[in-house]
Amino acid sequence: MAGVTDVHVHIQPFEMLKQEILESMRREKQDFDFLVRISKNPTTFLALLDEVGVERACLINYVAPEVMGYTDKVNDYVVAYAKANRERLIPFGSIHPTLTSNPNEAIRVLIRDDRIGGIKIHPPHQLVDANAYTDGTMPALRRLYEEAEDARIPVMIHTGTSIFPGARAKFGNPLAADDVAVDFPRLRIILAHGGRPFWCEEAFFLVRRHPNVYLDVSSIPPKRLLSYFPRLEEIADKALFGSDWPGPGVPGIAANLKAFRALPISNAAKSKILEQNAANIFG
Repeated sequence: MAGVTDVHVHIQPFEMLKQEILESMRREKQDFDFLVRISKNPTTFLALLDEVGVERACLINYVAPEVMGYTDKVNDYVVAYAKANRERLIPFGSIHPTLTSNPNEAIRVLIRDDRIGGIKIHPPHQLVDANAYTDGTMPALRRLYEEAEDARIPVMIHTGTSIFPGARAKFGNPLAADDVAVDFPRLRIILAHGGRPFWCEEAFFLVRRHPNVYLDVSSIPPKRLLSYFPRLEEIADKALFGSDWPGPGVPGIAANLKAFRALPISNAAKSKILEQNAANIFG
């Protein structure tokens, strides 16, 4: 499908959020009531995508009850939400490798029955390393990668820091994904946020080393993108546009798009990052 894909939008059930996080969003977002309406009505969100010129969006959800409050019910939520237009709305869900009840069955249902569009792993919020399966203590994480690789479903791994209370930045180093890419060479991995702000060089290295490792530029203000990735054009085939909207400090999808298109990089690189690479990954 032609057109811009925003690979990182947080359409989530706000009522699941921990109270302190919910209240901080109310204070920051002047349009919070609009966000709540969007979270309950996919037609409203699709109209917004039309308005800002985005063809498809990945709806990022993940299980992180300890830090964010999101339980396994986020999977039911995003699968049902995306049914409004499955060609334009790509649902991302997850399991928690230690807190999800019967994680192996949950993985099977998510991938085989729900036909999820992608998996999200958030180490700083789930408080586990992306490679925690390597010592044998989290077999559910290995099973998740195996199932996703077999089904050709991409796995997005949060890399970089997080400002939410209780998040632990030490889990955000993208080098943990090196093990994943080595052990599951056919698995398509997306390094969310490109390791910003501390680990951009590590993310750049992984993207260049592994054929199936990509990064998204979400949560990086476009005007600073070339400061974090001065050689962005070298990985134009492996980078993806994402806004992280309506995350903290994100002005909006349209504003991010406008600022990205103003960057002094080639139109060919912009086309790959905005459109072509996502089409290759998601079909």
